[in-house]
Amino acid sequence: MKRIVRWLVYATIPAALALELMHGNLVWQFIISCLAVLPLAAWIGSSTEQLAHRMGPTYGALFNATFGNFAEMIIAIFAIRAGLPDVVRASFTGSIVGNILFVGGLSMLAGGWKRDTLKFNALAAESQAGQMILAVGAFLVPALFFRNAIRAHHPELIHPVSIGTSVILLITYVLGLFFSFRTHRDRMASTGEAPELEGEPWTMRRALIVLGVASVLMGAVAEGLVHAVGEAGRAWGMNEVFLGFVVLAIVGNAAEHSTAVLLAMRNQMDTALNISMQSSVQIALFVTPVMVFLSYPLGHPLDLIFTPFEMLAVGLGVAIFAYLVMDGETNWYEGIQLLAVYAIIAVAMYFLPVEVAAAHP
Repeated sequence: MKRIVRWLVYATIPAALALELMHGNLVWQFIISCLAVLPLAAWIGSSTEQLAHRMGPTYGALFNATFGNFAEMIIAIFAIRAGLPDVVRASFTGSIVGNILFVGGLSMLAGGWKRDTLKFNALAAESQAGQMILAVGAFLVPALFFRNAIRAHHPELIHPVSIGTSVILLITYVLGLFFSFRTHRDRMASTGEAPELEGEPWTMRRALIVLGVASVLMGAVAEGLVHAVGEAGRAWGMNEVFLGFVVLAIVGNAAEHSTAVLLAMRNQMDTALNISMQSSVQIALFVTPVMVFLSYPLGHPLDLIFTPFEMLAVGLGVAIFAYLVMDGETNWYEGIQLLAVYAIIAVAMYFLPVEVAAAHP
């Protein structure tokens, strides 16, 4: 039965590509493309886990998070080219909130269900929580500036502010890597056991081939997914912010979701939390500014103008997550609390009126 289900899931990949080539029903194309992303993300996750095993917990978490975000970067590029900046911004904020609340909460729940406590490196958690707080400021300041610029009849000034903020975020991200892997490398090391692979380890060649093939297919499927997202939203009565914040964010980050939860179940909470936190930090401090720079040659500038509800969701999620991880240990009920906050945000986002969802600060 498991084999039949597995092959049915694999069959969604050629089905999604066929619907895209034949210009079929866009709603079905969106559904099948979302399903096709899942096995592709699993292949990316499996290959990166094999490669990350050779690097140790800290480097492995960074590598896992980087390629886990690869799917989202591809989706974002096609969405920017299609002129859907609201969807892209919503997917970024949704990824940040989803990784720390949804993935972090699931990891705590899965890992702590049969254990009293789960321990991890408190300094590493504190450092990355600080980076996410910086990201909250980077979202707030341009949005507030844009409001004042409109009142002064100079909305065009948001472009240099977005670019300048993006440069600062990239510099901060690079310095954060230097802090983690050079100046404080010993103190940032894992407190638990090194991650162990299930089954026979892959060869380096096999891991790289799977990663390459899955990445190429992901690009093809992502183009069809983005092309159909607008029609799916209209058919289901969903606003673009909800589709980006919840649907695309969860689909695009499926690799981190599965990897982090599995590692937490093996009592490797350091690596599991590092994956969820590194992914959020990368989205906020690396992927978002890079997409700002790429958006200009693509003809649709992606300025840092997030809606008030998106900023509230990110700020609330970061604050709660940072508070819970500061002590270096967690349990399954803290995971329930994170999941509850994520569910509340998702419900409110679903019922957010379209005109409010599309309104800028």
